[in-house]
Amino acid sequence: MMLTALGLMSGTSLDGVDVALIETDGKQVKAFGPSGYRPYSPAERNLLRQALSEAVHLQQRYARPGILAEAERAVTLAHAEAVAAFVAQNRMRPEDIDIVGFHGQTVLHRPEKRLTVQIGDAPALARAIHIPVMHDFRAADVEAGGQGAPLVPVYHRALANSLEREGPIVVVNIGGVSNITYIDGNDTLIACDTGPGNALLDDFMYRTMNQAFDAEGKFAALGKADEAWIARALELPFFASPPPKSLDRNDFAALKLGDVPPADGAATLTAFTAAAIARIIPLLPRRPRSWIVCGGGARNLTMLRMLRDRVGSATVEAAETLGWASDAIEAQAFGFLAARGLKGLPLSYPATTGVPMPMTGGVIARP
Repeated sequence: MMLTALGLMSGTSLDGVDVALIETDGKQVKAFGPSGYRPYSPAERNLLRQALSEAVHLQQRYARPGILAEAERAVTLAHAEAVAAFVAQNRMRPEDIDIVGFHGQTVLHRPEKRLTVQIGDAPALARAIHIPVMHDFRAADVEAGGQGAPLVPVYHRALANSLEREGPIVVVNIGGVSNITYIDGNDTLIACDTGPGNALLDDFMYRTMNQAFDAEGKFAALGKADEAWIARALELPFFASPPPKSLDRNDFAALKLGDVPPADGAATLTAFTAAAIARIIPLLPRRPRSWIVCGGGARNLTMLRMLRDRVGSATVEAAETLGWASDAIEAQAFGFLAARGLKGLPLSYPATTGVPMPMTGGVIARP
């Protein structure tokens, strides 16, 4: 049975709420619907930055001390506004949508402690939008000993299989953190985080230039990357570890560039992201033939160029060139995962998150 599923995603880059509609049975995508976006205001972004710093000390998933309770209310309201605007703009009614997939905002991800925390009040959201909400996608995986991330690979596989091209294909999502899905036919699905995405670069741009991000990579294009610094950073144990593996947004926050010209700093951090992605190649079963880049990093032309320089003869293309809605893919994926969760299908696998067996997940909140 096909479902009309609305996916919501607010990523580690803290830019806003992506909304996307798909028709799916949880195995294939019958049709792509419209997508939307509700940016976070500067005040909301600052609140979330505070929440990230305070969440470092959390020991329990449901605790919301200090600023975290206020941040959760803000995240819930922003998502409710995003859905209301989407429904109105597309002349829909709540009853036209079967299920909403609500990821929430990750503020802490510590799978080694069997702890992952996404803020956002799903029952309150369901009441506000009058649609059933599937949420808490990562918890079951983490409790079972998995990394709880990445969860998008099953959706990447559905998209890649529709291309009918020779593999292996790697889909790279460059959000706050970068992750890859390695697809080689129906039988081989491997996934992991590869390292920083835009988070270090965005934080650097905010700190040095008071800009939210480096638009199209134009600033980094003016600078010179410090290859020695990148080589040292790549010596961190994470990069030699085989997949599956996952990261918290702030795991590389301790890496300091020192006193460098801002353009050189931006170039170095952009090149570091590209180098960290390419570093996964020796850890994969076969060398990929094509790399498809989605997420915010797909718009960073300097990052794409730097990735091409590091992956040899393989092709590197932005997801948009294939007709995929790059900005909407993660939101679409959580609509797809919501449909899979409703049907009890696996969201994660031993080779994607390290969970002992294929795991379904998600919890339903009804209006």
